[in-house]
Amino acid sequence: MVIDFHTHTFPDALAPRAVAGMAAGADMKNYSDGTASGLRASMARAGIGLAVLAPVVTKPHQTEGVNRAAAEINAHTRETGLLSLGGIHPDTPEPEKLLRSLAGQGFPGIKLHPLFQGVPADDPRTVRIVELAAELDMVVLIHAGADPNFPGLDYASPGRLAALLRRVPHRGIVLAHMGGFASWDEAEALYGAPCFLDTAVAMGPWRRQNGQLSPQAPMDPDRFVRAVRAHGADRVLFGSDSPWSDEAEALAAVRSSGLSPEELEAVTGGNAARLLGWEDS
Repeated sequence: MVIDFHTHTFPDALAPRAVAGMAAGADMKNYSDGTASGLRASMARAGIGLAVLAPVVTKPHQTEGVNRAAAEINAHTRETGLLSLGGIHPDTPEPEKLLRSLAGQGFPGIKLHPLFQGVPADDPRTVRIVELAAELDMVVLIHAGADPNFPGLDYASPGRLAALLRRVPHRGIVLAHMGGFASWDEAEALYGAPCFLDTAVAMGPWRRQNGQLSPQAPMDPDRFVRAVRAHGADRVLFGSDSPWSDEAEALAAVRSSGLSPEELEAVTGGNAARLLGWEDS
């Protein structure tokens, strides 16, 4: 089964405004409409069997609503192929209570986005959330590197993420965007660290704001293959970041990169299935 470990959806009523606003603010193109039905149509075109949703709680008061919607999605995973992580903000009150509740409901993990949440990856509040998740054996997907919505902000830089990993060597941590969107040189210091990487938009497509997003272009196939092998193909997960890339194109880019058949099987589904406990699904 092909598993897309990094996707986003929004409630149907909110999706048009949310997607349009983010696309305009970051000069990005969306490749689906940001709804669950739009993602399922994209998955069908790409031949993807399971998509992991990564909700971002941008303000603590959003926590309950975000997780209520995520729980509803997970109640139908077997029929829809959509599996949502839980949402938490580093300033959410009683984080241990919330994480225990999410774990008890069967959520496989949580998503953190240091830039959208305004809390650096190595901040004590983030460290505490990851420590609690590690105690509960929950996956922690963290945005890594730059973000076109926040030019110049380094809250998820590879250096800060390395500091987090030194504090909490939790093997369930997944660093998005191959460890550092638009920061490939710096991300090399993370290769081999006790974590997973996902491939989301590492090889593009990118839109540039004012003609320039970063001095570093998307990974070319050779660099991508070197990165996968340096980190370990058993700890890399296919991700598209849908709706911000086309799932079929993202999957084709990974498949044509030059990885071996065994590496491709691991990256495009095998690793994620083991991490999520879906090997027999």
